[in-house]
Amino acid sequence: MPELVRFDVDAGIATITLDSPDNRNAISAALVEQLIAHLGSARQDTAVRAVVLTHTGGTFCAGADLSEAGKSRPEVMIDLMRMILELPKPVIGRVDGHVRAGGFGFLGACDLVAAGASSTFALTEARIGVAPSMISLTVLPRLSSRAASRYFLTGEKFGADIAQDIGLITTAVADAADLDSVVAGWCDNLRKGSPQGLAASKALTTAHVLREFDRDAARLASESAVLFASDEAREGMTAFLTRQPPPWASE
Repeated sequence: MPELVRFDVDAGIATITLDSPDNRNAISAALVEQLIAHLGSARQDTAVRAVVLTHTGGTFCAGADLSEAGKSRPEVMIDLMRMILELPKPVIGRVDGHVRAGGFGFLGACDLVAAGASSTFALTEARIGVAPSMISLTVLPRLSSRAASRYFLTGEKFGADIAQDIGLITTAVADAADLDSVVAGWCDNLRKGSPQGLAASKALTTAHVLREFDRDAARLASESAVLFASDEAREGMTAFLTRQPPPWASE
């Protein structure tokens, strides 16, 4: 199996890098399997104080690998987002590229997120006949209701500054050097925390998210599966993959 996710540990910080730029770090079964394994390794390593989740290439994550549509199990993505949320170590998202669809689920689950000027964000599920069902478990707790309505429905693209304003990310930065500086500063502070103190403090901030997550996860996974199996979604995904407008699009 090709290595799609890299794992490194240095000075108490585990860095997990999505490294499948050829398909824009799309969420394939293989990528999910490797990401879960590396999160498990970070959890078990007592020397690790925090995790940085980042990427190679111009896209942080493009969402689901549509070439695997109909083969993936929705509960796998659910398990992955929950694993990030309940990991007893802070998780920092470091983004300097495009974020689409399921990539939002990762960012919503992170405790801190810094995004560079090359970052763009768009929730385009409605345009291919589905909805951001499962990722809403981690994204909706971060956004105001007005921001959620706007970006879930319109699918419009926005940058890091707006992402910060609406609560999706923690900090928008001007360039890659600043991005690395912000993440390094957070890591320096997290190294000063005790394992117990960090775990307990994180648990306070994620408790309400996890309660709603566990309440709604099965229902939303089921709804997502129904949407992806529909004729309308098949038409939408085919149009996307062939770069054609879907049948319902109008000028």
